[in-house]
Amino acid sequence: MGTYVELNTKAKMPILGLGTWKVPKSKCEEATKVAIEVGFRHIDGIADGTVKREEHILYRKVVFESLQLWSTFHRPELVRSCLEQSLKKLKFDYLDLFIIHNPMSLKVNIYFKNIHRKTNVW
Repeated sequence: MGTYVELNTKAKMPILGLGTWKVPKSKCEEATKVAIEVGFRHIDGIADGTVKREEHILYRKVVFESLQLWSTFHRPELVRSCLEQSLKKLKFDYLDLFIIHNPMSLKVNIYFKNIHRKTNVW
């Protein structure tokens, strides 16, 4: 088995990656550094604010970056704006992979709007 898969865009996506969801903010930065030092090149969620911006810019040059489309943004008219907001917030020109977080859509309501605002989920 290879160490990556080739996507239809010809991009090479590492088959093994580090997911940072639910990693405490206090430990995420160190976990990401260690993962990169030992050879991980796919980081999922590194851009969520848990890694210092300066270090993230350095990582971005060697890391395959993926983020997910959260379940309240599945409606077709929301997908592009969600991606554009993510790119703007991260100060990125692109992401390597933007995927649907899970196949279940959730209704947007006041509760989720407040959660998104408080936790930087976009």
